[in-house]
Amino acid sequence: MSSSPPPAVTLLTRPGCHLCEDARRSVDRVTSALGLGWEEVDVDADPELARRHAEEIPVVLVDGVPRDFWRIDERRLARLLRERTTG
Repeated sequence: MSSSPPPAVTLLTRPGCHLCEDARRSVDRVTSALGLGWEEVDVDADPELARRHAEEIPVVLVDGVPRDFWRIDERRLARLLRERTTG
């Protein structure tokens, strides 16, 4: 039986975004509690991401799929990540 890799958690942000600060703390709390890592990506550095998510920043992606935006629901994110890590 092989174990699957941990879910990839990415937070899309942009400089000067006040909601991004809250989202950063939320994602960090959830992933830290589950022993997972995450990455932050500045959408303004990627024209395609900026176009796709222009009005939804911040956005949390799990395995490349948008799961929440603006205000991150920590309980929903934790539930999703637990489901992904336990199969």
